[in-house]
Amino acid sequence: MSIDINYVQLGQRIKKQRTLAHMTQEQLASKVDIATSNISHVERATTKVSLPTLVKIANTLNVSLDQLVCDSLPVADSYLEKDFTALLKDCTTSEKRILYDVASAVKKSIRKNQR
Repeated sequence: MSIDINYVQLGQRIKKQRTLAHMTQEQLASKVDIATSNISHVERATTKVSLPTLVKIANTLNVSLDQLVCDSLPVADSYLEKDFTALLKDCTTSEKRILYDVASAVKKSIRKNQR
């Protein structure tokens, strides 16, 4: 069984959680005890993060590992549903309709082109 980690998505999720925690890359790096440039490289997916460092990052940001790597886990639908819910939370009814229409069109196109 091959395990493919989506490092781009992982980096984006780390950056999102870091900004939600109102932390700079420097602050996170200091708490995790790595160089600031390493955080930058991880967030931009130009380097692969080690498991021990990833655990430190998750603990520092007060999130679970599966929350950070959910894009690489086939059973992570619940996190994606939470992300969709969070995305829609502050939307007006009109915005929700537009997003629904866009998502429906994209889904239809994806399925059509997968054949």
